[in-house]
Amino acid sequence: MLLELSVQNLGVIEASTLILRPGVSVLTGETGAGKTMVVQAIELLTGGRADPSMVRNGAEYATVEGRFEMPEGEEVVLRRVIPAEGRSRAYLNGSLAPAAQLDDIGSNLVDLHGQHQHQSLLQQKVQRAALDRYGKIDLDDLRNARTEERRLLREIEEMGGDARTRAREIDLLQFQVDELDQADLGDPRETDALADLEELLADATAHIELGNHARATITDDDGVLDLLGQVIGAIAGRAPYKKITERLRGLQAELSDATDEMREMVDSIDDEPERLAEVRSRRQLLMDLLRKYGDSLEDVIAYRSQASDQLERLRNHEAVAAELETDLTKTRDELAVAARAVTEARRLAAPALATEVNRYLPELALEHASLSVEVRGDDPADDVEIMFRANSGAGRHGLAKVASGGELARVMLSLRLVLTAGPPTLIFDEVDAGVGGAAAVAVGRALGRLGTAHQVLVVTHLPQVAAFADQHLVVDKTDDGQMVVSSITEVTGEHRVRELARMLAGQPDSKSGREHATELLELAALDRSQV
Repeated sequence: MLLELSVQNLGVIEASTLILRPGVSVLTGETGAGKTMVVQAIELLTGGRADPSMVRNGAEYATVEGRFEMPEGEEVVLRRVIPAEGRSRAYLNGSLAPAAQLDDIGSNLVDLHGQHQHQSLLQQKVQRAALDRYGKIDLDDLRNARTEERRLLREIEEMGGDARTRAREIDLLQFQVDELDQADLGDPRETDALADLEELLADATAHIELGNHARATITDDDGVLDLLGQVIGAIAGRAPYKKITERLRGLQAELSDATDEMREMVDSIDDEPERLAEVRSRRQLLMDLLRKYGDSLEDVIAYRSQASDQLERLRNHEAVAAELETDLTKTRDELAVAARAVTEARRLAAPALATEVNRYLPELALEHASLSVEVRGDDPADDVEIMFRANSGAGRHGLAKVASGGELARVMLSLRLVLTAGPPTLIFDEVDAGVGGAAAVAVGRALGRLGTAHQVLVVTHLPQVAAFADQHLVVDKTDDGQMVVSSITEVTGEHRVRELARMLAGQPDSKSGREHATELLELAALDRSQV
């Protein structure tokens, strides 16, 4: 849902911020006031094409920013900057982003009806999905069978080509498995342990010499222990040094323990050149294996298991291949059954969907129009297209080829009334083109009904449509002879009655116009209370 829209220097709009609510919001105002610029602003936020001519005269750049609530509850901020010269920039949550990314996000948030951009229902894949949802068509068996078919085909391909190719692969895998088996890999941390051991053995002589020298310095006659004993003897028994004496005796004990550990450490160090050579050789072997088979010993060990499995499969190629082919035949039979069931379900649901949508068309001033849903192609008949004709006897065309923006918007409105799924925010521009009287009331009533499931923003010239809104926004323009500037405000109460009266009679203070406006609002309120 679009929560907030900020527009700066776009067309005739100098600076406006809209706080939008759930339900139906209408945008009204004099011709040329800038209503369509609001639609263009939202279109820019959802990846629409930017043109420097959109920038208000005298401004360096135009900025459009929208705060949306995603279906899962989190908020996202989309922003577009259009300079008077140069390329536009797009931002997602304050960070630069390609316009295509805004398009991807926007297509899940907003549908624009009335122009041919951003209308998801113009895409055949969306029409197919809509038919499937409407008909409650179960696609699980079809999806599962297709997934299983792809898996089996991949496994058959991985079995190898002709016998000569398999023989070469068997030889290679056998060599690799033998090499890894001879390496006797077990501990994934062996390389670290060998590195520590090599460091110890490489400097064993110096370790031993320095350890013995340090121990002798502590324990020999006149060594550190003797000197410390003399210090303790000199101050022992003297009251001022009681605590210091205790600490020195503790230090004496620590030194004695340390020399014992040092002796054990020296005794454990082997000065064996042969052992060092063995360690270095083992490390080099492991490094060679890492270079060939993985980034870590754990990867190498895992590769050995995979290679062994593949080797076994290749050796049993005929039996395994026959089993896979049998499974593939069975899966394709299941796929054919599932595809046929989907085709039958789609062909059963298609006329029902068309009939339900067609019921709304006469109410929306499309008395001679009709819509059909064609289901074409081999099972599962994925070629689904919604077709439309505006007049009796005319040929049917895909929705994307419907020329009239007003007709298309009303067809989309009819579809949306039947298909409740879709982006949370729907925008209708030109929905009232060529409509008046009772049909205009029907359009307003239909939009109001749609507003119970979606956020709906409507640009309209019809007071009958505007009366059904939950929120009424008015675009006003001022012209000082040098510059036209538009602003957008929300009207309620008496101000809303005056705006509807202006739309009805061209005179906001007309008594009859105000009375008619009040009647329209009462009619719309009564209609909403019965939904």
